[in-house]
Amino acid sequence: MEADTRSFAEAEINRRLTPDQKVCFLRDMYRIRRFEQASLKAYNAGKMGGFLHLYTGQESVAVATMSLLGPNDHVITAYRDHGHALVSGMGMGECMAELFGKATGASKGKGGSMHLFDPEKRFWGGHGIVAGQTPLGLGLAYGLKYKEIAGSCLCYLGDGAVNQGTYHESLNLASLMSLPVIYIIENNGYSMGTSLARSSAFKQLLAERAEGYNIVWEHASGENIYEMRVKTEAAIERAHEECRPTVLEIATYRYYGHSVADANARKYRSPEEIEHYKTNHDPLRLWQKRLIDEGHLTEEQAEALDLAARAEADTAVRFADESPFPTEADIFADVYYEVDHPEGNVPRGTHFFN
Repeated sequence: MEADTRSFAEAEINRRLTPDQKVCFLRDMYRIRRFEQASLKAYNAGKMGGFLHLYTGQESVAVATMSLLGPNDHVITAYRDHGHALVSGMGMGECMAELFGKATGASKGKGGSMHLFDPEKRFWGGHGIVAGQTPLGLGLAYGLKYKEIAGSCLCYLGDGAVNQGTYHESLNLASLMSLPVIYIIENNGYSMGTSLARSSAFKQLLAERAEGYNIVWEHASGENIYEMRVKTEAAIERAHEECRPTVLEIATYRYYGHSVADANARKYRSPEEIEHYKTNHDPLRLWQKRLIDEGHLTEEQAEALDLAARAEADTAVRFADESPFPTEADIFADVYYEVDHPEGNVPRGTHFFN
């Protein structure tokens, strides 16, 4: 593993990284983790409704892969979307307010935890239907090709989503139409409460299924930022230069249950297994140690990053708590574009609530 890490670190894409950029990766991972911990505390205090799918343990995946995005690269993901939203540039306040169902939230309190959106940042949201985002990511990629824009769409999904028919239909079209979509499987080992071995048939890796659709696939370790960047760069280059899809499987692990409502999270996984990952494979701990070993960071500086992330998360909770709920009249807003912009309506037809 150490030899592999050195070889990936020496790749051109990583040798170009500045010390500040490397430290920013750690900062972003701390921000995600402290946001998640603050949201969990608020959820348990009854401040939120609906579901809460935490990204704790998987922070490095969003940070590493999204660090390579350019102005014409887009992101869409599933319901475990907080980390991707924050890395895209969304603020903790608007994200937390959305979790609280407040009018100041990113989706005006109508989406909740699973539906954070910011199209201006080319982040096309979290989606609650398993694999429902895979054809949407395909559509974003189609739009890029149709407009003759050299870009890509990173479409994230979990290991459980690879068994949904819509994912396979998307792979088929991606290859047939030669579209610049990159499917990133965040394989945390469990589909809700079912282990990978009990839920999916495969030889060695889930990504190998891409061979059946004549799509290039790769695998990376979610605890190795250098490796993920190297393999994501290759996929993005393939999308930009060849307009071809890629499937990239990343091995990772979630510390909490499928959602906060997952009462059996420590039954289908042993407490010892969870602690093993926290102790030996924690992405924050490993990247922090690497930065210290490389001479880019001290223990004191790392602690300062953590404290700043905690403070930012606390501020986000206060903002969300003090924000107003949407009004009853808001239920009709943002349903149809034509309703909110009547000056552009065509002079025919009615809306169902008129």
